Amino acid sequence: MGIGERLKEERERLGFSQTEFAAVAGASKNSQYNYEKGDRSPDAAYLAAVAEKGVDILYVVTGVMTPKVVEGFTAAEDELVNQYRALPEADQAAVHRIVSAMWAMSAKEKE
Repeated sequence: MGIGERLKEERERLGFSQTEFAAVAGASKNSQYNYEKGDRSPDAAYLAAVAEKGVDILYVVTGVMTPKVVEGFTAAEDELVNQYRALPEADQAAVHRIVSAMWAMSAKEKE
């Protein structure tokens, strides 16, 4: 999937028509059509304008969704969770055992 297809996907996710989206970005409907078709690439000003409406620009450009930080998580907690999610299932199970053992030891020390 290319930039144009991802741009169209984001536009549709946000509920905009091509005409509405082009107006938001300060582009013509024809330009919007060409971006989505993959005949032209949007410039930085266009991308900045659609980002203000909620477009995931990292996803549009690279195909990788911008990670969402869980409310209340610190940056370190967010990084830890993302690293955990990238582990194979067997390694995730090992992490569970290690953390459970550490928590149990800490609870005993508090008694």
